[in-house]
Amino acid sequence: MFALVDCNSFYASCEKIFRPDLRNKPIVVLSNNDGCVIARSAEAKKMGIKMAQPWYQIKSQYLSNGGIVFSSNYEFYADISNRVMNTLTELCPEIDIYSIDEAFLDLRSFKRNIDLVRFSYDCRKRIKKWVGVPVSIGIAPTRTLSKLANKVAKDDKRFEGVAVFERKEITNYLLKKTDIADVWGIGRKLSKRLKEIGINNAFELSKLNPRLAGNNFSVVLEKTIRELRGEPCINLNNINEPKKQIVVSRSFGRGVTSKDILHEAVSFHANRAAEKLRHEKQKCRLITIFIRSNRFSNRVKQIYASKHINLIHPTSDSRIIVKSANQILNMIYREGYEYSKAGVLLSDFVNNFGYQMSLFNRAKDTASSERLMKTVDQIKLKEIAKIGFGNLGFRNTWKMKRQMKSKRYTTNINEIPFVK
Repeated sequence: MFALVDCNSFYASCEKIFRPDLRNKPIVVLSNNDGCVIARSAEAKKMGIKMAQPWYQIKSQYLSNGGIVFSSNYEFYADISNRVMNTLTELCPEIDIYSIDEAFLDLRSFKRNIDLVRFSYDCRKRIKKWVGVPVSIGIAPTRTLSKLANKVAKDDKRFEGVAVFERKEITNYLLKKTDIADVWGIGRKLSKRLKEIGINNAFELSKLNPRLAGNNFSVVLEKTIRELRGEPCINLNNINEPKKQIVVSRSFGRGVTSKDILHEAVSFHANRAAEKLRHEKQKCRLITIFIRSNRFSNRVKQIYASKHINLIHPTSDSRIIVKSANQILNMIYREGYEYSKAGVLLSDFVNNFGYQMSLFNRAKDTASSERLMKTVDQIKLKEIAKIGFGNLGFRNTWKMKRQMKSKRYTTNINEIPFVK
């Protein structure tokens, strides 16, 4: 059996941990630049707040009805997620972290006579007590079925946060109640194609011939059908494959017309992308930069510009990536426009160990370069001192709005809560 542990309204739940006064209050968390809703507490959902709803549309009515709003606090959420995952690791040795608020547990290593229901409730109780976040748990013979079980556990209050799919007749009943679009791995386009041939729910999908479906659609669909039939065939390695590209982009807090400020923003994004690249133990050979105006505004002239360059040698050195990114920006920048967003994309990855060098050009990533980048990363990670590259700037006038961000209770000693 497999368990899917999913944190309920994760971002909103994090905001309640150190604020007991918000326990039964409606809470929403906003996206970058406080643009739209990306998380809602159960109370906010009851008020009719929708995901991705623009904040300006609901602000007045929501606040007048006692709603609480926060800007996204990703550093805080990431630390709470890490605590949840560490707790799960103590409960089950086979864990696969699927996202910031979801993890699969492989229960096959447990004894066959384990009480799955008791295990699930003990798991929920421990996470709530140790971390402070409520979770829902779905258990089934495959990961795809555990996803469906988790949805039932979360949506149907009668299950009290835990749903176990063991009996075949119960599983089939729930599959018939599950729309094809709600099946894990079935996207919007594929669900539309399946409905055109009369496949409307998960049970009907499970009755298709897996091999035939794979030949006519994709291997992913074949695996999904087999999983719905109770045959585990999605391995842990299939879920967390190495990244094929890294994108860092942000909308600006205000429109930018200055080329110097654009250089600061692009340098910042390029440096952050390089840090992520080193974390993945990869090097890149392709760097792409894009800049654009606000496509939702009628008062500004519209522009979208993008260009990429190929590096002779693959690299993860921030200095090279930042310099190359700014070279591209010089090529695509046009005066007379107001820019609202810039982004950096790194791709064409190779492993740190074993890649083809150029015969005619000297390697850029020397041993000293790698030691320098490792030192910089360690200084930032341990917060020994503030360190960065000069062309990242110091004005930060382009940075996104986060005017309602909560404190970093668990990661910044100056912001820890205290009781008088």
